[in-house]
Amino acid sequence: RCVHDTGAKILCICQDVCGYFSDFCNQSAFDVACVNTSEEMYALGEMKRRIKMKKKIVALALAVATVCSVTACGERKEKQEGKELEKITFVLDWTPNTNHTGLYVAEEKGYFEDAGVDVEIVQPPEDGASALVASGKAQFGIDFQDSIAPAFASDDPLPVTAVATLIQHNTSGIISRKGEGMDRPKGMEGKTYATWDMEVEKAMIKNVVESDGGDYGKINMIPSNVTDEVTALKSKQVDAIWVYYAWGGIATEVKNLPTDYFAFKDINPVFDYYTPVIVANNDFLEEKPDTAKAFLSAVKKGYEDAIADPKEAADILCEAAPELDKELVLASQEWLADQYKAEVEQWGYIDPARWDAFYKWLGDNELIEQEIPAGFGFSNDYLEK
Repeated sequence: RCVHDTGAKILCICQDVCGYFSDFCNQSAFDVACVNTSEEMYALGEMKRRIKMKKKIVALALAVATVCSVTACGERKEKQEGKELEKITFVLDWTPNTNHTGLYVAEEKGYFEDAGVDVEIVQPPEDGASALVASGKAQFGIDFQDSIAPAFASDDPLPVTAVATLIQHNTSGIISRKGEGMDRPKGMEGKTYATWDMEVEKAMIKNVVESDGGDYGKINMIPSNVTDEVTALKSKQVDAIWVYYAWGGIATEVKNLPTDYFAFKDINPVFDYYTPVIVANNDFLEEKPDTAKAFLSAVKKGYEDAIADPKEAADILCEAAPELDKELVLASQEWLADQYKAEVEQWGYIDPARWDAFYKWLGDNELIEQEIPAGFGFSNDYLEK
């Protein structure tokens, strides 16, 4: 940006100054040389003197413009050189996608630097982001309220805390080929579902199917980790897939595959839990609360920019991860613009009632080893008010 601004300033200055040369520049060398009267000699001398003066003015103007540009571009650098940036490692939950866009926007626009932090965004290890965050090798990462529940339901819970939600509501549900009866949970009877074979997942499927009057036992559960929903549905490898609509669902729209879909939260409100969330190391939060707040404030700016300008945000994400499908990214970004904050005013806010309701449901259905106390595992204290 500074480079572009500098160019504009220099061009403007040159045009202003060089306007004075227009009469001289249009004269030919012959015209200038063919002078012999004293008046003409004087005029020529005066013209030379003025040209020299104008050249000095141009040189000075260019120097001033350059100094101004360097000052503007270096302002942030000088500001940060006064204090050392705090190193932050942030662990993703998966490869870069539109759930993460606000992070990359904050990085690209210098929001992290302005907040006094130097952020490195890394891929997760095999045992997940929260394990790395809990170990202290990373300060922040991404996890899911349902996935992290077992680690909280313990006498020695994982030392991490959810400090912000990336998306205000649970956008996951079941997608299927259109017209095959699975626009509602009961329609999954007799159909093949690609399961992750996780207890919480299967309990949720059972709950929504039976609440719709269906027979969970009649679903053909095939363990499969589908990564390409369009191909899996088109080829009829499976009939139904659990997707996060912002990516898997939008992918079917981009590829013009007609589908049916129902969201878990629309069937049972208790399933409107938080997924995904940013988790932080507990020791880090205790020792450096101001840094945590500054970091999350910068992240907030990134997501709010993504909400305001999905096209720009999509371009930034694709630049950071050029392997992504640009059409899918843009469509997903436009869809998520209404989902990051949804109806709440404060980005990242976690509703205690919704958080606790889901963990109570897990406890009531014996899906965790022990109950998770109300209010445990999350905090809104580090969010910008």
